[in-house]
Amino acid sequence: MPEHRSNYALRVGILVAFGCLLFVFAIFFLGKQQNLFGSSTTIKTIFANVGGLQVGNNVRFNGINIGTVSDILLLSDTAVMVILTIESNKTPFIKTNSRTSIGSEGLMGDKVIVVSSGDESSPSIKENEILKSQPPIELDAILGTLQNTAENAEIISSELAMIMYKVNNGNGVLSRMLDDTTLAENFSNTMVNLQNSTKSLDENLSAVKQSFLLRGAYRKIKKDEKGAEEEKVKKKKQKE
Repeated sequence: MPEHRSNYALRVGILVAFGCLLFVFAIFFLGKQQNLFGSSTTIKTIFANVGGLQVGNNVRFNGINIGTVSDILLLSDTAVMVILTIESNKTPFIKTNSRTSIGSEGLMGDKVIVVSSGDESSPSIKENEILKSQPPIELDAILGTLQNTAENAEIISSELAMIMYKVNNGNGVLSRMLDDTTLAENFSNTMVNLQNSTKSLDENLSAVKQSFLLRGAYRKIKKDEKGAEEEKVKKKKQKE
């Protein structure tokens, strides 16, 4: 009986020790995430809409986590202030003309604050300074655009299906041309006649130009055109 109690006490002691270690590890991990064990700098930024951002979300600079969102304050119906806790050793890289934006960790992941790089010539950000922000891209707006695109594609598909139905059922000129060889042949002959007519017209114009009665008038027109061109060149040279 005493031996049984001793084993039970040992197991309870091991379990309690493991729980304490797990608790300490959790406190250390969370503290590291929130930068509780190192010096930090507080900066602020203002958005018109934070788009689902929450306290505790990460702050990233050039793809690296440099801090967290420590608080979100509603200033008015068009302004929300986001307070960021940044690791102090990262603030020299953040310039006063840097910009903040709200991104996402994957398509359905948590929101993150993304800080862009500023000009190297600009001074570094200091405690409680406010960075300008860029409006977030709303997922609802993207989904709305995709929905409109899908609806337009559905309309186009319906119209194409209607056209193909009419063609397959012998309705319309295109269908008759595809099915009726005589109509297709007539259309081909019409195009050949049109080409021949164009060729004949060119030949008639050439004959008119060579006509004795109109040769002089044609030469006069050419001479006038040449004179006008020479006059333009002369004026251009005078201007130069």
